Amino acid sequence: MTLSRVLAILILQYSLVALVSSAGPPSGWKTLQGSPPMVIARGGFSGIFPDSSSLAYGLALDTCGPNVTLWCDVQLTKDGVGICFPELKLDNATDISIAYPGKAKDYLVNGVSTRGWFSVDYNFGELANVSVVQGVYSRTNKFDGNKLPILTVEQVVKLIKSPSTGLWLNFQHASFFKQQNLSVENFLQSLPGRSVPVNYISSPDVDFLRRVKSSFSSGPTSFIFRILEQSKIEPTTNQTYGELLKNLALIKTFSSGILVPKGYIWPVDSDHYLQPHTPLVTDAHREGLQVFVSDLTNDVPFSYNFSYDPLAECLSFIDGDDFSVDGVLSDFPVTPSAAINCFSGLGENAKRQVDTLVITKYGASGDNPACTDLAYNQAKSDGADVLDCPVQMSKDGIPFCLSSIDLLESTTVADTQFKNRATTILEIKFRSGIYTFSLTWDEIKTLTPSILNPYEKYILSRNPKSKNLGKLITLSDFLSLNEGSHILISIENAAYLAEKQNLHVTDAVLDALQKAKPRSHKVMIQSTHSSVLKIFKDKSKFERVYKVDENIRDAADSAIEDIKTFADSVVIGKASVFPESSAFLVNSTNTVARLKSFKLPVYVETFSNEFVSQAWDYYSDPSIEINSFVIGTKVNGIITDFPKTANRYRRNLCLKNGNKEPYRSPIEPGKLFKQISNLYLPPLPPPLPVLTDSNVTEAPLPGVSGKVPSSKAAPGVGAAAPAPITA
Repeated sequence: MTLSRVLAILILQYSLVALVSSAGPPSGWKTLQGSPPMVIARGGFSGIFPDSSSLAYGLALDTCGPNVTLWCDVQLTKDGVGICFPELKLDNATDISIAYPGKAKDYLVNGVSTRGWFSVDYNFGELANVSVVQGVYSRTNKFDGNKLPILTVEQVVKLIKSPSTGLWLNFQHASFFKQQNLSVENFLQSLPGRSVPVNYISSPDVDFLRRVKSSFSSGPTSFIFRILEQSKIEPTTNQTYGELLKNLALIKTFSSGILVPKGYIWPVDSDHYLQPHTPLVTDAHREGLQVFVSDLTNDVPFSYNFSYDPLAECLSFIDGDDFSVDGVLSDFPVTPSAAINCFSGLGENAKRQVDTLVITKYGASGDNPACTDLAYNQAKSDGADVLDCPVQMSKDGIPFCLSSIDLLESTTVADTQFKNRATTILEIKFRSGIYTFSLTWDEIKTLTPSILNPYEKYILSRNPKSKNLGKLITLSDFLSLNEGSHILISIENAAYLAEKQNLHVTDAVLDALQKAKPRSHKVMIQSTHSSVLKIFKDKSKFERVYKVDENIRDAADSAIEDIKTFADSVVIGKASVFPESSAFLVNSTNTVARLKSFKLPVYVETFSNEFVSQAWDYYSDPSIEINSFVIGTKVNGIITDFPKTANRYRRNLCLKNGNKEPYRSPIEPGKLFKQISNLYLPPLPPPLPVLTDSNVTEAPLPGVSGKVPSSKAAPGVGAAAPAPITA
């Protein structure tokens, strides 16, 4: 049987691959064929499980539904078997060096001498005792002990259960195999009839594509030219890939589309900010070529313009005014699946589908210095419901907004004349600081704000262009700036300030609010201390928010009843909902349900976009994390430093009418954890404590006017603190 006959029988690309159900942008999809873009799962869900493993392919199918195309990097073994594996060398992503120690060999690969364990040195049967492992060292290795076998192309096909699931075979090193007297064409000829539906074949090798395309001219397979880095030389034409892209008509003679790294479409400058998009997609479509984009990887930062939000990056390729790519190749295919089906075509005025509040953490502090005018203005623009001001006190008693009582944490005070005012105050923290009450407001307002970088140790910096922009503002300025807005004022360290500095922060807050009385603010007052909230007990127009400052698994009835005497709602941490071990969710608690059963709204903090802030279970996608709290546990509000991400989530179309697509289902806590082998299983965390009434009860401060609040006092400061939370 001829090779073209084989593919004609086993491939019905456009009839087999069903289109996803997204309505798309209002003006319609700007893909070549006007249909929704494809989602291509590179090696399955290789962002979590070892690339090209059964677990990776299975997770891609589970999370994306049937309308996904599985990508297989084909390597050939010594006996001509086609295996799915991401690299020519086996040693980086398998344990072959243990199975066959000392068997590394040297080969010329694209003219470069390369040493390692190569698939061409082993019959497939000899690889039976070799297991795939995680080849990207920044990703979890916890599944390396699962003894996942190397899969053949036929074995991957057997994982496919729906005719709408596609198969994409990529041949990155066809010329290398030819040099070893192995034929990719013979491998394709050997595919068993109808049972292996190959929809796409790609390669960066022009000669290979020409040969294979001529053999399959009567078949429906799409042949895609994979573009490498601009300066790399394509061996057949001896031109760089950048030069070849200038001749799309030539490319059209041997392929029906191109697969390009994302920088070809959205280039970035040396500081990692976006430049204007290129006309590549439009030009290719004009030539009749499909365009697929690669390298959309949730855990590899691309441009600061996307604020570490992979969904925003994906939408820039599929939901623009000018173009849409025809498909997205991703290690985290759930993100483009959701982008296409849930978030495309939303527009700025899309209706909210859920009532969950978006509460800021220091304004939009993920993109701007915390608690500055810029952070608050952007938060309003981003759609935040509640703007927060953590109140600090200056030496001369002026209340102002700042993320910490220590100026070192969010200003450049260490580089100023005030650096000699550093001191150590154990009642506040165990290392030295330059405290707000050591400077007057006139001195503080001369300071330059500094953007918070909570994940700097992972070399993840926030928006460098804005790192020192904006100005600090007083509480009165905050109220004026956000006139008519829903605001949250948080108060901490009140006991120390009253006892040691004679600064009455609650009086200052009440005074500022009184002066702002003509303005229509809706006010929330937050504290970790019941004695502070009791000061506002008679202020019925304020919502009093009790923040539980330790992670808990439950709360006693008596504790909740006690909270209800001084608070109207509660803030808890994410781990009080979904406890973790080694960044894996292990289970869920009953905390949210218990508090809500007592008619206490529950707000959860803190939701950040950086992938290192999220458990592996959320697939390095902040929208998936938010979804698991909003839909999975019905929280009333989320507290975030990236309000734009949270606000867009609330408007996504998959929330409408209870859409149950797999990529919008809440994460099942512990599902990934249970798939870890015993050898790699992290220890279960100790049980979180239960909140009791002794943890929340505080006596008022003695010797202070009735308006002055208490705080969880350090030894020797003010009233006795509540008992610590114990298991």
